Amino acid sequence: MSSTIGVLGAGAWGTALAQMLASDGRDVLIWALEPELVEEINTAHTNSLYLPSASLAPTIRASSDLNEFADINTVLAVTPAQHLGRVLSGLPNAPRDLILCSKGIEAGTGRLMNEVAKAAAPTSDIAVLSGPTFAHEVAAGLPTAVTLACSGGEAQWDRLSPQIARSAFRPYYSDDVTGAEIGGSIKNVLAIACGVVEGLGLGQNARAALIARGYAEMLRFGAALGARSETLAGLCGLGDLVLTCSSTSSRNFSLGKALGEGQSAAELMADRRTVAEGAHTAPVLNGLAETRGIAMPIVSAVHTILEGAEPAGVVAALLARPLTAEQSESKPA
Repeated sequence: MSSTIGVLGAGAWGTALAQMLASDGRDVLIWALEPELVEEINTAHTNSLYLPSASLAPTIRASSDLNEFADINTVLAVTPAQHLGRVLSGLPNAPRDLILCSKGIEAGTGRLMNEVAKAAAPTSDIAVLSGPTFAHEVAAGLPTAVTLACSGGEAQWDRLSPQIARSAFRPYYSDDVTGAEIGGSIKNVLAIACGVVEGLGLGQNARAALIARGYAEMLRFGAALGARSETLAGLCGLGDLVLTCSSTSSRNFSLGKALGEGQSAAELMADRRTVAEGAHTAPVLNGLAETRGIAMPIVSAVHTILEGAEPAGVVAALLARPLTAEQSESKPA
């Protein structure tokens, strides 16, 4: 089997991970859908479409042929969440270790990405890599820490951590795959909410309160699906939440900010080359919360805004909710 590491997806995050993995001279094969992008990566060693700031390592090679991944043991899946199942189904063989780096919940089925991956690659050991990461910083070699949640436990961690860890990229072990996925999925929706607060000019107090109350929603949803609270208190939950709710470098925050400033959701989503996963996750997450009876008013508000409701009115309705204890689980949140 090849010592090359495979990366499925040549968007900003996939390209940044490929660059990080190649920083010690390792061979990395990255799959890109666009033939012109394959050509650019292989000849110019750049990705002007998705990560123009990076000059890519010469050991990164691109291909649009999934058959080239047949002999690769370790594959990072970094496709948009809604396309993960289709791309994995196109692999000629299931890799021994499949590391999920996409954050979202599948529309139509409500499945987490590890459930999608298990159906498409049933013989692979699944891991989830998630945490507070901006692609351009990882590509630039700035210090980053992430959660690497391994369904195969410590044996899988022992295989993967030497392949993933770099001097400026530090993974921390977990075996709570569900918790790692939930943190990464929900924070995208909450980042849209924080962007809306920014776009409406509601101030830092409001954003801090929204992060805290959004984190409470994350904990409630995680508990219902069996995630551990300590996982969600770590890098892949609270850490990622704080980062993406605080900067226009976050695609989800930027989308929310534009919505708060009065732009329409339909136009923004049609125009965006890069995917704001929270916009796809919000309706699925809202439906799951309603079905399970989990109080997630902020998630519901984001869903309503994405459906076309006027943001100021939605925020006013949130503020008018009945008063309750901060830690109450039996009263409205």
